[in-house]
Amino acid sequence: MTAHPNIPRLYIIKIAKWFMLYMPVVVLFYESNGLKMKDIMVLQAIYSIVIVILEIPSGYLADVWGRKRTMLLGAVMGVAGFVMYGFSFGFWGFLVAEIILGIGQSCVSGADSAMLYDSLLERKQQRRYSRFEGRITSLGNVAEAAAALLSIALVTISLRTPYYGQILVAAIAVPAALTLREPLRHKQLMNKDFREILDVSKFALFGSRILRRNILFSAFTGCATLTMAWFAQKFFEYNGIDKVWFGLLWAALNLTVAFASFFAYRLESFLQPKGTIILISLAIPLGYLALSISGLVSGLIILFSFYLVRGYATPVLKDYINRVTGSEVRATVLSVRNFIIRINFSVAGPLLGWANDMYDLPTALMLGGIIFLILNVFTGILFLAMRGTMNDKARYISKTRPS
Repeated sequence: MTAHPNIPRLYIIKIAKWFMLYMPVVVLFYESNGLKMKDIMVLQAIYSIVIVILEIPSGYLADVWGRKRTMLLGAVMGVAGFVMYGFSFGFWGFLVAEIILGIGQSCVSGADSAMLYDSLLERKQQRRYSRFEGRITSLGNVAEAAAALLSIALVTISLRTPYYGQILVAAIAVPAALTLREPLRHKQLMNKDFREILDVSKFALFGSRILRRNILFSAFTGCATLTMAWFAQKFFEYNGIDKVWFGLLWAALNLTVAFASFFAYRLESFLQPKGTIILISLAIPLGYLALSISGLVSGLIILFSFYLVRGYATPVLKDYINRVTGSEVRATVLSVRNFIIRINFSVAGPLLGWANDMYDLPTALMLGGIIFLILNVFTGILFLAMRGTMNDKARYISKTRPS
């Protein structure tokens, strides 16, 4: 059976989102404009708060207005955000850019995974979701790696040049989103009642035990890996690595994620959910703790190992949520997951940034390791204590329309 025509378009959108020319030197760029690590993490926290505010409404919007329209809006906002970044020179200009990018990200986040799953469901290929999600995640990281290599050339001109190039990269998502085809729904669309957002969110976090435990574990893991992405460059800088090498190391880290994501479905079929949860719940926080006491060489080995687990965790944990979620609320439920990731990052990011500025990087990493060890082990135990199987579907019954 041929692949759904939406899949190559989702690949293009993923490339536009992940071909981040600026990311290998983003910390250096901020510092060249007078920002400290705490300022950087505050910017990212505000970006996360914007997503927190809009994440669930945008997921609901994708469910009732359409995945295609919502993703197209997100693509347009992505272009506008990088235009603002390219012509800003301080905290407040960057703040406006982050708000615009946060709006765009919230429109794509959740809707893209829901679009993929329902496109596969239309062709009765939903069991291949983790394979395709892994491939798309892998492609995104390959794109980020390629962007890092190109960034090496761009930063020889200036630290701002990658942002100018990013405007063109973001623009390729617009025609890709415009040509997506809305998949057939396998259940009646929810009534366009905004109150349904609260009902679906309450159901995901309080009404369904299997959904709640899936979402919490996935969200705390996502927060931990997102936070590490912002401290990897600080680790390079702390150990005196020349900025020319930042692009190469960033490329290598993302190729590591790409490799792990591409083969994630095979490893998961061997480990099964129990082994997967044990691996992720321990490896992520222990990565922080080990990195806090490591030198350059051992630290790089630990960082690459961390990124291997990150690449494995992302598609697999999303698949676990999709397995137990109905199509009519899928984007909203995935947005609840992203909501929790961002709200936790908006607290953890500035806290660890403050620890870095007040003390040093090892202290910040040690603190992060302790926090994420508590959260991941606790939610991992709850996940493993669930009764039933990953094939049990959490059935949402709308209160605003007939079931």
